[in-house]
Amino acid sequence: MALISSILALRRDARILKLPPYLSALCIIVGVVWLLVLPLNEYSRNTYVSENALLPGQVHTYFTGSEHNIFRAYRHEVAGLVDKPLEEKTQKLGDILQSSGLKVATQKYEYHSSGRTISGQNVYAILQGPRADATEAIVLIGAWTNMDGVVNHSGVALVLTLARYFKRWSLWSKDIIFLIAGDSTAGPQAWVDAYHDSHSPASIEPLSIKSGALQGAIAIDYPAGPWGHRFDKLHIVYDGVNGQLPNLDLFNTAVSIASGQMGISCTLQRMWKHDDSYQERLQTMLRGMISQGLGHASGPHSSFIPYHVDAITLQTVGDGWHDEMSLGRTVESLFRSLNNLLEHLHQSFFFYLLMQANRFVSIGTYLPSAMLIAVNFTITSIALWVQSGRPKQDPTPTSTDKIPSKTDMVAVKQDNMIALIPEASLAVIERSLFLPLAFVSSAHFLGLAPLYIFNNIPEAVLTPAFHTITALTLLLPHLTAYTLSLFHRPSRQETTLIQCLSLLLVGMFLSALATLNFSLSFLVGICAAPLTFVRPIFPPPASGGSAASSTFVAKNRIPLSLAMSALLSVVNPMVIIVGATRYWGADIVDVLVQAAEGWHVWGLWTQVVVWLVWWPAWFAGAVVVAGSVFAVPETETGKAKT
Repeated sequence: MALISSILALRRDARILKLPPYLSALCIIVGVVWLLVLPLNEYSRNTYVSENALLPGQVHTYFTGSEHNIFRAYRHEVAGLVDKPLEEKTQKLGDILQSSGLKVATQKYEYHSSGRTISGQNVYAILQGPRADATEAIVLIGAWTNMDGVVNHSGVALVLTLARYFKRWSLWSKDIIFLIAGDSTAGPQAWVDAYHDSHSPASIEPLSIKSGALQGAIAIDYPAGPWGHRFDKLHIVYDGVNGQLPNLDLFNTAVSIASGQMGISCTLQRMWKHDDSYQERLQTMLRGMISQGLGHASGPHSSFIPYHVDAITLQTVGDGWHDEMSLGRTVESLFRSLNNLLEHLHQSFFFYLLMQANRFVSIGTYLPSAMLIAVNFTITSIALWVQSGRPKQDPTPTSTDKIPSKTDMVAVKQDNMIALIPEASLAVIERSLFLPLAFVSSAHFLGLAPLYIFNNIPEAVLTPAFHTITALTLLLPHLTAYTLSLFHRPSRQETTLIQCLSLLLVGMFLSALATLNFSLSFLVGICAAPLTFVRPIFPPPASGGSAASSTFVAKNRIPLSLAMSALLSVVNPMVIIVGATRYWGADIVDVLVQAAEGWHVWGLWTQVVVWLVWWPAWFAGAVVVAGSVFAVPETETGKAKT
């Protein structure tokens, strides 16, 4: 009985509300440390192929000899088409594929983004597998230009050569589609959208011929010039749109064939030299997280992954002794492995972090780090909710206070036992929720304005628009706080509830996002972490309280509030975006143009998280802190003095 009485009495203990900031800080620290220990051998493991039917590297490849002469002839043809009109180039590529005995078709596409028109034409051909029933297909992609805008001479020529070479084999149990896209992003996106009948007929032409369900896609990025260029390594690009990843078995198969069967070293995330040290593993993992967090298309393969089509891009890098025949045999062996599949890749992981070509961490190991970051917001929001329901003056009896009488006690029944608890210990004041709910809802709806502006305005006005919106986001919290002080000054409870509801939504959104895009959830959570610890500094009450503390708060309230507002200005999403672009040497206009292109072409939703989750939370926290500058002392009844 005494235990029940003590537990219920703890509700009014002021020390309880001092714990949540330390718990939140502990969650953030543990979450970051959790991520930093992942590259260690004890927390990561070697990659392996789960699907036994793939049998990577178990077949003899025959792409040699006379095929080299065919390749060089096609590369010469491709070089001659560089300066030709689009229609002539498309016609010539179609004729080459048709001469190999394939069904050929073309597709036009046109997108509008940031005042620009992204248009082009895809050429594709279908090889009907002699042992296939047109229910499954594999795609081989050679974009005309790669992600850097360089003409993919050898890549396109290799696709044409492999089309002619694969046609002569009778072992294919799946159809093979050869796609020469107009570029590395819009072209593959238009084609795969039309293939799945999810395109807009106004901007994308439907496909005239199709095959079965796509089981996988391999893109070749080999931008060697008209005279060829030998390479040293294969850079395997696997990041998809919005942080989605292909099945790990496809990546492992490519690495096993290239490094094991062909003797070609493999690298990823632009880590050209990897000595398998802790620092190199950590750097590779962080690069992969940043790429997934941005959610942009990293190659022609990225457009296929949202349709659950596992895809990667094989990119040649460096100067070495490997040539197009080595790459051709790698692709041949990879297609032979995919040809063995009896069902869609499903046994291996779809959520993982790679630290090198042969080491990874699965979702069960790394997910707690992002969840801990998200939990810290929830802990603080619960503490603020409890605080908002507590009376202004806590009953803290001293030795001189009289013992409560029976009329001041409340009977609490538990398991056929009755405990008498002081009524003051259970007192909860009524919460005023209208203003907090309206404010938080309005803040999230306000984020729709920059989301629409940056995704739709022309490129020419992006720079002034960005600087204008950045200045507005820095000034808007102070203007909002001042306006509220003129019309309806929020009480301390309402201010606490605004911050409570805002942090509760952030914790909920980031927890859900962590299961879809771990990297984006973790990065946004770290950037928004200061919002957990900022608090408004109110003036001391008109009566009551310690004289020394009241004097200190009265003298330093405004400087402390301004210092906290300055801290929040530094962690403003717009300021962080500017700092990140300058750190990586990028142009902010290029970043905004690519983001707008991703919105209209790829279906990128990173901007949604920034403007409808992160920015509203920052805005609410900034308004709460700025509002304490205009606050006035409250009386013991909680009403502001007039």
